[in-house]
Amino acid sequence: MKKKVIVGLSGGVDSSVAAWILKEESYDVEALFMRNWHDTTGLLQSECHWEDDVMFAEMVAKKIGIPFHFADLSGPYRERVVDYMFSEYAKGRTPNPDILCNREIKFDTFAAEAFKLGGDYIATGHYCRKEEIISGGKHIFRLLAGKDENKDQSYFLCQLSQEQIARAMFPVGGMTKAEVRETAAKLKLPTAHRKDSQGICFVGKIHLPTFLQQKLEPRKGEIIEIPADAIPAMQHTGIPDENISDEELDLLASPHFLVPSMGKKAGIHNGAHLFTIGQRKGLNLGGYREPLFIIGLDADKNILYVGEGQSHPGLYRKGLCVKHDEVHWVRPDLEMNKGEYRDYLVRIRYRQPLQKARLYMREKGIYIVFSKLQRGITPGQFAAWYDGEEVIGSGVIGQ
Repeated sequence: MKKKVIVGLSGGVDSSVAAWILKEESYDVEALFMRNWHDTTGLLQSECHWEDDVMFAEMVAKKIGIPFHFADLSGPYRERVVDYMFSEYAKGRTPNPDILCNREIKFDTFAAEAFKLGGDYIATGHYCRKEEIISGGKHIFRLLAGKDENKDQSYFLCQLSQEQIARAMFPVGGMTKAEVRETAAKLKLPTAHRKDSQGICFVGKIHLPTFLQQKLEPRKGEIIEIPADAIPAMQHTGIPDENISDEELDLLASPHFLVPSMGKKAGIHNGAHLFTIGQRKGLNLGGYREPLFIIGLDADKNILYVGEGQSHPGLYRKGLCVKHDEVHWVRPDLEMNKGEYRDYLVRIRYRQPLQKARLYMREKGIYIVFSKLQRGITPGQFAAWYDGEEVIGSGVIGQ
């Protein structure tokens, strides 16, 4: 009996080719389009209309010859992704809604809808791969980077569980984007030349301050410019040995200590929660030889700290910490024990080249100390650690 696969058909080229591949491989394939957002507040209207997406998705399903279904998941999406975003920004942290969307919606709520349709698996157009192995007598699913290094999306799936990966398929993970486009063009799929979506998953490209002001009121506060020489120099290279103390790890993983007396007032902002570490745009301050960047923020006191130039030491840190309750193991069989340390490759944002780092499991959580200083370590974002091309685990950057 054929296995049934429900493809998350988004109206884009990647999921379109994924559906065709599965049909060619003789699976029983059906398409499910999910609408996850209704509100247009803060949305740049020239971008991402869901009506266009569903139209293209239906056209693709008809072209391939597979049944088409529609589901409105906007309720769970608002509760589990957007409300989380508002909560994190209110705390002065910068969340990653795409990672949350994958964990909470695509591979959870959407999957539940797909299984109601009789699906044995769900499939998406993500550029990643999975592999099944036997470890300790158990079936283990490895989450691997996509073949196309420029489009690899394994970072966005770094919060998935073994149960979620087990019932997922990634048909285009072994292809490059160019090959996907070429395949779609040969098949004359309606999405062959359609632009990739941008912005927040299922919301689109937004003007963030307008979007956030739905729930977070503007609050005027001071912008303090911190001179470069006010930040203590840090070691640029090398990784500490296993005997490093918790106190030393805390020091390496902590953000720079910043107070208004270290600098001078440079201007006024409309809410520290509307900004993020490393941000350049939106400050509206002139008269400087080099651009100003946000090097720190205090959401409680509503203060933004900025530094001049891309090389300002306030933009760089040696490490970070992920608290125990924020640590997630894609490979639970490789979970670290307290006192253990391991060397992994780590990235702290999408498309960042993997960085050499050492992970230390301690009482507080996992400390990640990099070989080189890292620019723009941002609380609320996700750090994901890899063994080669395999995602081993991830967690929310704590501070």
